[in-house]
Amino acid sequence: QVMLVESGGGLVQAGGSLRLSCAASRSIESINAMGWYRQAPGKQRELVARITRGDSTNYADSVKGRFTISRDNAKNTVYLQMNSLKPEDTANYYCHANRYGMDSWGKGTLVTVSS
Repeated sequence: QVMLVESGGGLVQAGGSLRLSCAASRSIESINAMGWYRQAPGKQRELVARITRGDSTNYADSVKGRFTISRDNAKNTVYLQMNSLKPEDTANYYCHANRYGMDSWGKGTLVTVSS
């Protein structure tokens, strides 16, 4: 298991930017894939962005061109740079890791985008 701690959420106006961080309790070099999910009130949790150990990335269509996922292996941290934020991006954002077939989740960080 990997412990994940998210940070960087907050309140921002539409059009603004935030950078989320996910700090892992162990080296992320051995983690097959890490990603960010989000869950808005009354909605299901959905994948926002994912990055593999080989640095392949994929994004939800709704965030393509606005969000960027990256990883810093030296800091055991994954980032989500969010630009041009929209009110519909408001949600709790969760970090996820899959290591040797085992899933780990952070407790989430709240992002609120005001119109």
